[in-house]
Amino acid sequence: MTRILVVDDEPQILRALRINLAARHYEVAVAPDGGSALRQAADWHPDLVVLDLGLPDMQGVDVIHGLRGWTAIPIIVLSGRVGSQDKVEALDAGADDYVTKPFGIDELLARIRAVSRRTAVHESELAQISIGDHVIDLVGKTVSGGVRLTPTEWRLLEILVRNPGKLITQRQLLNDVWGTGYLKETNYLRQYLAQLRRKLEPDPGHPVHLLTEPGMGYRFQP
Repeated sequence: MTRILVVDDEPQILRALRINLAARHYEVAVAPDGGSALRQAADWHPDLVVLDLGLPDMQGVDVIHGLRGWTAIPIIVLSGRVGSQDKVEALDAGADDYVTKPFGIDELLARIRAVSRRTAVHESELAQISIGDHVIDLVGKTVSGGVRLTPTEWRLLEILVRNPGKLITQRQLLNDVWGTGYLKETNYLRQYLAQLRRKLEPDPGHPVHLLTEPGMGYRFQP
């Protein structure tokens, strides 16, 4: 049974999530603040953490850093903040996805399933990935149908498809593909994602696999 640790300082949210997740056969533990969350995670070893950013004793980003010091388990952030900067900081710190408050339980459950599937994917399963009518062979670095990708396009695509369903921030992509000197060159990402969509998406103007999260980053949806 999948273990989920829910961290939030609102008792009604903790209660609602405990009931809804348990009803779907998840094993659930709850924590009302960052300190108890870190202690419980170390003692209980959850498979996934649902984390509110606004905690009474510390910032949610600090909890993420604390968890990432010893575990790679998925972290889904709950954010009641309107601006995107807090979410970007959380994702850069190591969160896997975010849900904005108020949220529907069905959306949260879908995000939980998505990040759980991603962590269950093994290297052999990643060897060949379908995007539209094309099959991407990451080992052989080929695309079916005679499609040719540049080395930069390959690197960008590989980061996205190796993290199916996960939102990858602009900053992370720019750093990993071009380096620290290009962290503000978001136009590079728009240009290269447009090229990849033209080559791989059935309808580049309405992509269904290589998705943009405005102001945040990009996501590969299998």
